[in-house]
Order: sequence, then structure tokens, then C-alpha cells
Amino acid sequence: GDRSAGGDSHVVRDQLRSVQQLQATRYAFAAIRTDGSVVTWGDGAFGGDSSEVEAYLKGVQQIHSTHYAFSAVLADGSVFT
Repeated sequence: GDRSAGGDSHVVRDQLRSVQQLQATRYAFAAIRTDGSVVTWGDGAFGGDSSEVEAYLKGVQQIHSTHYAFSAVLADGSVFT
């Protein structure tokens, strides 16, 4: 698939282990791992780069998406967008 649209996960391939949930926006993907961490890839304008908020994405239980963004439900029930 189109690399800029998340169609190539080779950059994060080593991080895509023990994935429990996968969600997509229009041009990006987000995966929750069993340890509650999140891996994203694809177009940064569509949520494909979560490096700036990685510290906040701990204990993620669910990810929801729109066409343009992701939101995460954390273990304490709070929502991070």
C-alpha cells in the first residue's frame, strides 16, 4: 500500500508484537499492545506520529478513531486525544 498512508509498517515492524487492537484513520494506523503501549505509523497529520505524546499513552485500554485523529481510553477511565 501507499507508504504515506500507513500502507508500509516496516519502520515500526519490530514494535508490532503482542498487538491486541488496531484502529485506522484515513491515512494512519494505531496499535495497542498487550502492555498498554501504543504504536502508530502513517501520515503524521492523521495521527501516524505519536512520538510527542508517547509519555501519556501508558495503560491504554481502547483506541477510537475518526477520519483524522485517534483518541485513547486509559486504564483509569480518562480519555486522551
